[in-house]
Amino acid sequence: MDKNFDPATAIQQLEQFGEFGGVNPSITDSATFTFLREDDMIKTFHGEKEGCFLYSRHWNPSNLYLSQALAAMEGTEMAWVTGSGMAAITTAILQLCNSGDHIVSSVTTYGGTYAFFANYLKKFNIEVTFVNITNLESVRKAMRPNTKVLYTETMTNPMLQISDIPELSKIAHDFGAKLVVDNTFTPMIFAPFKLGADIVVYSMTKFINGKNDAVAGAICGSLEFVNAISNVNDGTAMLLGPVLDPLRSSNILKNMGTLHIRMQKHSENAKFLAEKFKEIGLKHVYPGDSEHPQYELMKKMMNPDFGFGGMIAIDLDTAERAAPFMELMQEKGVGYHAVSLGYFKTLFSNSGKSTSSEVPDEIQQEMGLSPGLVRFSVGLDHNIERSYQMIEDSLRELKYI
Repeated sequence: MDKNFDPATAIQQLEQFGEFGGVNPSITDSATFTFLREDDMIKTFHGEKEGCFLYSRHWNPSNLYLSQALAAMEGTEMAWVTGSGMAAITTAILQLCNSGDHIVSSVTTYGGTYAFFANYLKKFNIEVTFVNITNLESVRKAMRPNTKVLYTETMTNPMLQISDIPELSKIAHDFGAKLVVDNTFTPMIFAPFKLGADIVVYSMTKFINGKNDAVAGAICGSLEFVNAISNVNDGTAMLLGPVLDPLRSSNILKNMGTLHIRMQKHSENAKFLAEKFKEIGLKHVYPGDSEHPQYELMKKMMNPDFGFGGMIAIDLDTAERAAPFMELMQEKGVGYHAVSLGYFKTLFSNSGKSTSSEVPDEIQQEMGLSPGLVRFSVGLDHNIERSYQMIEDSLRELKYI
């Protein structure tokens, strides 16, 4: 990664004032916008007029402010915000692919993404080949002349593998395809665009917003691509309409100002738990462990200022063992037995039965997803030692250690 690229400073340096001089940009509570001249409206419809807003499904000032902050964080020319992370993924893919095209995707990916690729895209005669994204040779072998997209997550969900973005970029570009990377787990830790990705997508519901009070997504890329998806004639975002509400944009923009601090604390707490799990011999997965298969790769690509991330998983072998453990942890106050991630409280769930449940059991087995895998999104606990003790007490009470 470009060692001179500082995503936190890039956000901090943005100057975005409210229309009356407020330190926060004003919220644009308008679905449509007025024009003083008919000619300006016509030019705006045709994308020939800058600085004008037409209709909030297309652009509005609040969404533009947030998009500018995201582009600054990612080092891209522009971004576009959506009503959910899945809206960001589906919009990007449907813009890039047509009937008869082919996609190569990591098999280890969010369950909703897997279902979209494996099931929904059949409607459009778009074929998807799933691969072990850490095996670069298998990725290259899966590519075809009609492959338009190579898709992965920087840190895969839920197995926490690390994708080699620079090498995957080379493979994609050798075949004339675009590399699309979901960076939801690792904002600021990785800058996939700087590493060679063409398009970066996010579920901003997670770490970027950090409050679990909004569902939102983002697409970061070139100005050309953002203009293409928002084009009034054939843009996927404009015509399918997955727009983010301006009030939510305003809230998320303010939360981005603390993202760097939050990511540091999430990482600090997760690393502490990983070290404790190692001490008691508990099977776990954390990319910050030197034994992790992609540990050196992550160190090579990451921004060290923000640590190894707030995601960690433990393996209890079976779903029958995982269930009472999660229920007991919630009872003791470790956090919440809930899906999603990036919250200020610790969240945990059994991935195979929840966020990866769309992946068929036989595929889960092939990819090595243990039925007893419990994924933690480690929170911003001030006293992480106390949190760990409650986790250990739960394990001992159930006689798992």
